[in-house]
Amino acid sequence: MVKKNACIFISGKGSNLKNLILRSRDYSFPVSIKLVISDQKKALGLLHAKKNSIPYVIIDTNSRNYENKIIKDLKKHNIYLICLAGYMKILSKKFLKNYGKKIINIHPSLLPKFKGLNTFSRIMKNKEKKTGCTVHYVNEKLDNGKVISQRFFFIESDDDEEKLKIKTQKLEYFVFPESIIKIFRNF
Repeated sequence: MVKKNACIFISGKGSNLKNLILRSRDYSFPVSIKLVISDQKKALGLLHAKKNSIPYVIIDTNSRNYENKIIKDLKKHNIYLICLAGYMKILSKKFLKNYGKKIINIHPSLLPKFKGLNTFSRIMKNKEKKTGCTVHYVNEKLDNGKVISQRFFFIESDDDEEKLKIKTQKLEYFVFPESIIKIFRNF
């Protein structure tokens, strides 16, 4: 199987990055991770890139035209698919035009509910019965692109925000790779 090159964008711990790196070692997984981009120089997820000898770039989002640098790096590494995995910056319309349906994101709720930040506290305040995660294509509206996959679990009476986060992340480790496989099955 000829794998396509993927880039993972992160801002934090990189647990989904770590999981995708492990999955990408499987012969039948359709992508190979060739680049990691972070907007945080102290993002712990960069350790996963270093440990696995994956090139990484730290972007200063306060600098002018920083997306142009990202685009150059993506072209340099012949990136076909971009996976946003806890990347906390919104991509510009210009950037989205360059990559279109080749950018996906994982979000810790059952979209269209609870778009944006502070997801777990809003889920608890709303007294939801179930929650989960969504992988979707990225478009110009926040957490609004076409859904690729969703998985859910029922919220238990003793769940708090931290427990929801842990349960959701465990679910993400299945849904994100499953969504990537699904994308390539549909091409």
